[in-house]
Amino acid sequence: MSLTKGNQILTLTGLRFDASLGVLDHEIDAPQPIQVDAELNMGSQPLLPRDDELLNVLDYRKVRAIIIEECQSEHTNLLETLIGKLCKRLMDLPGVLGVRVKIAKLEIFDDCEVAIRMETGQW
Repeated sequence: MSLTKGNQILTLTGLRFDASLGVLDHEIDAPQPIQVDAELNMGSQPLLPRDDELLNVLDYRKVRAIIIEECQSEHTNLLETLIGKLCKRLMDLPGVLGVRVKIAKLEIFDDCEVAIRMETGQW
């Protein structure tokens, strides 16, 4: 028996940029560094994409751009709100069955990072 399909997960790890996020005065006054990790369950996919063309897959450049755009579009008070909005936006992409996202605030405490992880859809 020859295998022709497999379950595909698109992953972006360690995406770092500044975002306006938080309720404390210094968080409202200036953007802070965050890190986003995202996994998108693309479900059953051919082991070899048809025609080896970008049009036949989800372009990870688009996923990266959506993450940055959603996180930088406006000030958000709560990390919980931001991660929910980002999950919803990623779930709207064609072919995405499930999303796992982790957003970490990197400079809240000196001795640890603070993060929230959310999972939605099919896994």
